Amino acid sequence: MSTPTPSNSVNQKLHDTLPAPVADHLPHIPETRDEVKADVKAAANGLGAQLRSFAAGGFGGICAVVVGHPFDLVKVRMQTAERGVYSSAVDVVRKSVARDGLRRGLYAGVSAPLVGVTPMFAVSFWGYDLGKQLVTKIAPPSADGSLTIAQISTAGFFSAIPMTAITAPFERVKVILQVQGSRLKPGEEPKYKGGVDVVRQLYAEGGLRSVFRGSAATLARDGPGSAAYFAAYEGICLCSPSRPLEAPPAWPCGSPVFPVDTVKSRLQTAEGNVTLSSVVRELYARGGVKAFFPGFGPALARAVPANAATFLGVELAHQAMRKTFG
Repeated sequence: MSTPTPSNSVNQKLHDTLPAPVADHLPHIPETRDEVKADVKAAANGLGAQLRSFAAGGFGGICAVVVGHPFDLVKVRMQTAERGVYSSAVDVVRKSVARDGLRRGLYAGVSAPLVGVTPMFAVSFWGYDLGKQLVTKIAPPSADGSLTIAQISTAGFFSAIPMTAITAPFERVKVILQVQGSRLKPGEEPKYKGGVDVVRQLYAEGGLRSVFRGSAATLARDGPGSAAYFAAYEGICLCSPSRPLEAPPAWPCGSPVFPVDTVKSRLQTAEGNVTLSSVVRELYARGGVKAFFPGFGPALARAVPANAATFLGVELAHQAMRKTFG
């Protein structure tokens, strides 16, 4: 097969026909068998990298749930309880364990995040990789191939967009199951028997809109949170010579968006039809700005071990896949 010369190649003809601003951004069209093979190989490598990110993110998410769920449960119960029910995070643990035992007391509602965490974290890391590809097309990386903090943060924010479609309904189920036990009166049967039952009843009461309640608040929390999350992740990984064993101190990343998380928890556990603005007004009326920060201590305590477990799981999964598949 003859190789097209620059003067008669399809790419050159298109470039000569179209205006320069358009022609300069046209992708190269393969014109020889070798070029086709190279494009197919590049596409396969790109798909393989995305699948590996998907799998590694899912495994990291499972590690995070196992380590962090008890802290999250304490945080949510403090966020949603009426004033005076709990005096501190330790009081939440003490009352929860006394009422439901150690396993159920600290892992109530864990089924929802365990089921959802693999697709959630997988989509997050996949979305992050996709976000990096998008930002490098808009603004090329530096000569050594590294991205700026702004580019990493933008890619991190982008990762929260597809993730919200999974996170919001699973978070809704999780927080409902986490708080229903603490709201039961002596001898009263729980309204929901499990995660599937929560979804069934929510859908019967208000359709998909009810199941996805709190999606906007979830994105408002996870967008900036993910931007800081991945910036810390890449920053520590670049600075650490022992990358697989180092986990970034990402615990400060969620601090500025914690009030949004409180609003989200209240919104998703409220009975009947409520709005975002009504939840904000109610919280402020209850205790001013301070009312938006209950459970901040447990959330802060959770972030260090949970983030460490996530990143360690992701890196170990990548290492295992590199050894297995090359």
